[in-house]
Amino acid sequence: MAFIKELFQKNLSTLLSMGMLVAMPVIGSSSLSYLLYRNQELLQRLSPTQVLLYFVLIGVTMAFALTPTTFVALVTGFYFDWVGLPGMVVAYALAALVGYEVASRLDHGKMTAFLSHFPKAAAVMRELKNDSLQLIILTRISPVLPFALMTFVLAVMRIDRRRFMVGSILGMLPRSLFFYWLGTKAQDVFLLVRSPDTGTAGKLLLISLIVISLFGLYYIFNRALKRALGRSTTDKEIY
Repeated sequence: MAFIKELFQKNLSTLLSMGMLVAMPVIGSSSLSYLLYRNQELLQRLSPTQVLLYFVLIGVTMAFALTPTTFVALVTGFYFDWVGLPGMVVAYALAALVGYEVASRLDHGKMTAFLSHFPKAAAVMRELKNDSLQLIILTRISPVLPFALMTFVLAVMRIDRRRFMVGSILGMLPRSLFFYWLGTKAQDVFLLVRSPDTGTAGKLLLISLIVISLFGLYYIFNRALKRALGRSTTDKEIY
């Protein structure tokens, strides 16, 4: 109980921000689905400047969980076809960078400082940072782990920024390319975002990505825990 009380006292802003990032995608996707339903030609016949603004806008909205990444991939594929793919990748990178910077400034290292009071937890965190690239890729691969929330968590862990960006883009590509492809094949944008037809092969792909993410994360956490405990035992023997 004392641990939980201290956690909330010293990290309230961080925890509230994480809670909002869980709730916002549902609100954002519902609102945007209604907007597209009423204005299905909203993103057609845009000028080059408007297209650029679109990708910047979705980058910012994804960073703050206002637009889910799956929603963005579907809609962008529908309206822009494959010519819009590079813009979507850049928008993902922008979302990751903005989310990382905002989370770092909100947390100010408070969570890391808090965990330093608990040597075992801090040791596991240090070991996880040694495998940070694999950790980032595995959190991004899963279609069920919220993009903005995972960005916040990884930023709070103080993962190296460059490694974070590379891992985020590599990890997002498999599922994003799949949903982008669905968008290019769709006939109605409202039906697309409301109930995307992934087909049997698509369902198997998404399940595979979830399984890879789940077991990969379990393996990394378990290995980090064993290494941390091993180092702790070695330190005690030395002293």
